[in-house]
Amino acid sequence: MSASDESDQVRAAEIARISDDLGSAVRRTKIIAMVGELRRRGLAWTARPGAVAGILLDVVGDLARHVVVRDLATLREHHDGLDGGDLADRLVRNAARASAGIGAACGGVAAVEWAVPPTLLTAPVLLGAETAGVVAVELKLVGELHSVYRIPLPEGVAPRAIALLQAWSQQRGVNPLVSGAGAGAVLGTAARTKLRAQLLKRLGRNLTTLGPFLTGAAVASYLNQRATRALGQRVRDDLRRRRPAVTDGPTRPEMTPRPGQP
Repeated sequence: MSASDESDQVRAAEIARISDDLGSAVRRTKIIAMVGELRRRGLAWTARPGAVAGILLDVVGDLARHVVVRDLATLREHHDGLDGGDLADRLVRNAARASAGIGAACGGVAAVEWAVPPTLLTAPVLLGAETAGVVAVELKLVGELHSVYRIPLPEGVAPRAIALLQAWSQQRGVNPLVSGAGAGAVLGTAARTKLRAQLLKRLGRNLTTLGPFLTGAAVASYLNQRATRALGQRVRDDLRRRRPAVTDGPTRPEMTPRPGQP
């Protein structure tokens, strides 16, 4: 691996942390880093939707390889011992809040852009950064919902990333029988087309971020939160149908019997 390749790997791994539980200031820093990455890939110089989607496809593909998916034991440790439906609820809620935070942060930047019209030329980069950031959050959510419902992801960085991308684009759980979700390391033509279409759809929705003043921040925050919550519910329903043994009822901590109690 060349020095340039290693640098790209480090950059993608760092930006992928936008999907972690971060404070607003740290998340803003990651968004700025993502803006720089998109500029480096040439997004600043094109406004054609097809070209934007193509660049985003590559960026999201890199991010998918670096999104950290926690296993069930780690998730339970981080969320007060919750399991089943309660844990899934918490993950969906947190992911929706993270998506809302990304929308609010990008909307705030867009509000400043309106004050200096020439800088609106950076709009494709800002929209691309918001879209990629929200997708990273949702890829992590998809992966961790699989942990909750005890459905394993493919082993290996590339197969796992491909499986997550396909699941995200189809708005459902990972299907191990789909080409590319197993040993393959490259998305097939049909899968790339589906993923590209989903990215374009998200990019179009994120145009609300460009509203003047802080209206864009408020609307983008709401729409991102709603979309992430809807995705989480669809994936959760799909996984629950496949693993009905995992309860979605309330989980209670085990009670230690008192001395003398049976």
